[in-house]
Amino acid sequence: MTAQTEKFEFKAEVNQLLDILVHSLYTNREIFLRELVSNASDALDKMRFAINSDPDLNDDVDPEITISYNEDNKSVIVSDTGIGMTKEEVMANIGTIAHSGSAEFVKRAADSKENLDTLIGRFGVGFYSIFMVSDKVVVRTKSYKQDEPGVQWVSDGKSAYELTTLDEEMGHGTTVEIFLNEENKDRFGSEDTLKGIVKRHSNFVSFPIMIGGERVNTVPALWREPKFQIKPEQYEEFYKFLTYDSQPPIDTLHFSVDAPVQFNSLLFIPENDLDIFGMDRDNWGLDLYVRRVLIEKQNKNLLPEYLSFIKGVVDTEDLPLNISRETLQDNLLIGKISATLTKQVLGQLEKLAADDPEKYAKFWKAHSKIFKAGHMDFINREKYSKLLRFDSSNADGETLVSFDDYIERAKEEQKEIYYAFVASREAANLNPHLEIFRRKNLEVLYLYEPIDEFVMEGMREYNDFTLVAAEYADLEKLDKFESSKKEDEPAPLSEDQEKDMQALADRMKEILGDQVAEVKISERLSDSPCRLVNPDGHMTSSMEKLMKAMNKDSSIPAKTMEINADHPLLRSMLAIFKTNADDEFIALSARQLLESALLLEGYLSDPHALVGRIQNLLTKAGGWYAELEKKD
Repeated sequence: MTAQTEKFEFKAEVNQLLDILVHSLYTNREIFLRELVSNASDALDKMRFAINSDPDLNDDVDPEITISYNEDNKSVIVSDTGIGMTKEEVMANIGTIAHSGSAEFVKRAADSKENLDTLIGRFGVGFYSIFMVSDKVVVRTKSYKQDEPGVQWVSDGKSAYELTTLDEEMGHGTTVEIFLNEENKDRFGSEDTLKGIVKRHSNFVSFPIMIGGERVNTVPALWREPKFQIKPEQYEEFYKFLTYDSQPPIDTLHFSVDAPVQFNSLLFIPENDLDIFGMDRDNWGLDLYVRRVLIEKQNKNLLPEYLSFIKGVVDTEDLPLNISRETLQDNLLIGKISATLTKQVLGQLEKLAADDPEKYAKFWKAHSKIFKAGHMDFINREKYSKLLRFDSSNADGETLVSFDDYIERAKEEQKEIYYAFVASREAANLNPHLEIFRRKNLEVLYLYEPIDEFVMEGMREYNDFTLVAAEYADLEKLDKFESSKKEDEPAPLSEDQEKDMQALADRMKEILGDQVAEVKISERLSDSPCRLVNPDGHMTSSMEKLMKAMNKDSSIPAKTMEINADHPLLRSMLAIFKTNADDEFIALSARQLLESALLLEGYLSDPHALVGRIQNLLTKAGGWYAELEKKD
């Protein structure tokens, strides 16, 4: 039996809003179920609060949400045992869209290209998303207040709604029946489909969500639980549920924050880079929840991109439900959450590095390429810089070296941290720029990745130590440190020989022409015959190559060639030069030295001439050697 049915016309702006919803072509329509589950969860929360606030209120009804599909009616039914509504509350909440934001919603929806699912909820119209999938909705509700009757609200979402006071016995709570329209009967017409939607959007709602007698949201919202109650295997299970990773995480970070923003967070550091093939770089971000309801999967505003390897969830009470992506980007609360999360993650990594270097080495191996991009995070530079790791000339190729490790081993009066970009440790041993550091036993950090150069350029200093590229180290500062004595060191050049060596350098410049900017005698080399440096003495060779590659410039730059006056080859060239300055050997050796140096620097793209000269030299040397053998 029903009584006292009243009919109400929608206001003009409501008609316009409903028309927009019904005819939207680009909306993710399954969000209607998310909205109804969120409303049901709120109603259950309010009921729980009412019971806790009123000791005289006795209620033995289990709090739960039930979802079913009625095959006969082609309808989806969502019921809860929450606080329910009175007639006045029905009229205030869903009978009219009497929210100041409704007019703004209509304006934004009409003018904007935003998807409607990013607008719904922001303006208090989440309930009305049901009219995207239905042509009739029936709401039956009963307030928890004993003297209040049940109420039924019926509408086709077009121009009016009916409100009826019910005189039948009802338990408190609300039931919403959505009669699916023709377009959506197949799309949402099964309990399996409804289960999938709940798992995607409402899996961590704290109250049981039952579909077909089975609880769907079985994974607990661990981030809401006290840490001391959670076992390690629960964290691992949740991580694998979240990421589909078969391996456990390296580390777990679980914390709650009350100020300046209230939120809970559960974050994980995967053991491996989950983007195995480097083809899925956009697949990152933390899942953002508001009161256990998923607002956005993989939100990219909660952590900077250099921490994109972090997986996990953030849940806050302080954001409005279903805030849009566009608003999230500019939201001050999101900014505050992000700042706190970043500091927490960097702090946890610092703790991991101190407590478990082996685990930290695993982290560095898996995620360092992404993490190095944090050199642009000026706010957290101090924390970030402590976490950087390198190979070094003093390491064994396996041990990671931090700036602090380097400083601890630095020589007295040394205030520079020296670094060099090299292809490998083997290449470093042949690098002419590093000879003076080996001779003076000065440690050099090895950089292997192109981004390392940008890190060093961006950092510039660490704890009063200046970061200096080895190839441009200040000789005056290096001269302060004692050099090791070299076996079979040649006799110093006489004054006349020094003049002749300078004349040889000038002759080499004449031979090489515009291929080099200058040829001069080196004050740094001890083992290699020559090295190449940029004339301006600022940009490192590796940075120059990187910039040329970015500009698609394949030309070979004209560098300054420094020659080692003590090297046996240069001494032989000097002896021949003094006899005949135009000897073919001088030109051949000059070109060979330049191309060998270019090869070491990674600039020589065509080695044919180099190989030809080597074969020519070997042929001549073989003949000379054979003649010597005959004489012996």
